[in-house]
Amino acid sequence: MGAAAEISTERSNAPYAALIGVQIFFGSLPVIGKVVLKVVPAFGLVGFRVGITALVFAVVQASRGRFWLRNKGDYWRLAVLSLFGVTFNQLLFISGLSLTKASNTSLLAATIPIFTLTVSSLLGIELLRGIKVAGIIIACIGVLLLIDPRNASFSSQTTLGDMLIVANSLSYGIYVATSKSVITRNGAFRSMMWVFVFAAVICVPVGMWSMSSVDLNAVSPGISALILYIAIGATAAPYLLNAWALARVNPSTVAVYIYLQPLIGFLLAVIFLGESIDVKFVVAAILVFLGVFLATWRRRMP
Repeated sequence: MGAAAEISTERSNAPYAALIGVQIFFGSLPVIGKVVLKVVPAFGLVGFRVGITALVFAVVQASRGRFWLRNKGDYWRLAVLSLFGVTFNQLLFISGLSLTKASNTSLLAATIPIFTLTVSSLLGIELLRGIKVAGIIIACIGVLLLIDPRNASFSSQTTLGDMLIVANSLSYGIYVATSKSVITRNGAFRSMMWVFVFAAVICVPVGMWSMSSVDLNAVSPGISALILYIAIGATAAPYLLNAWALARVNPSTVAVYIYLQPLIGFLLAVIFLGESIDVKFVVAAILVFLGVFLATWRRRMP
């Protein structure tokens, strides 16, 4: 790719639009996941989620004739990334979600950009610039204002779940910080297919074992539909869009867009549930958008 093409890619708004789409898809997961977890055990849901996504990606890639990787060494790289980006990430997140409050989950997810930027800086993948750090801090303050930590319940009943969510955030931060080069080299779709295929080798058998104690008659068509949505809408689509954007922007840029999830959740509540927007929401939204702008600003400069 020539210099002109690289500049054009960096200036394009498409990666940022894709990242907004990622937050819309991911933002629906905590509430829908809570509904499914009333019937399906955590590991069972992870098995369904990862297995269905891997199958969809594999079928699409096989039909396109773009199944195998050109660089044989990338198989083990994607296998390692699958551990942090999917296997550990999903098992920790779904298990944590089943043991803590949805508000705790949203609050603790604010640590993902911090972990991502820290790992990127320590590994020399990305320079630790003051304006980027300031942007992440400002956006984080906006999220805390919006969610209000007082609504979270960090009690002994949720401690284990909270710790699992923090571990999930660290795992996903490592994945985002270290996956750019291999995804850029192989393309988003092919990379994500192998990430989920490798993850399915672990997650699907664990999920099947977990489901062995469940009465399948209790899994209604509605719950089955929600599981399918989680696999396609809240997993395959956002992971693919995230990978596509990651090949075009910095890891910290991908991570900081996570701060838009709470805003999107509140806006969806206004649209579909008739909830009202107050002054706190407006201030929080301004802080989040300002933080995201500052964290991504240097990528937009000529």
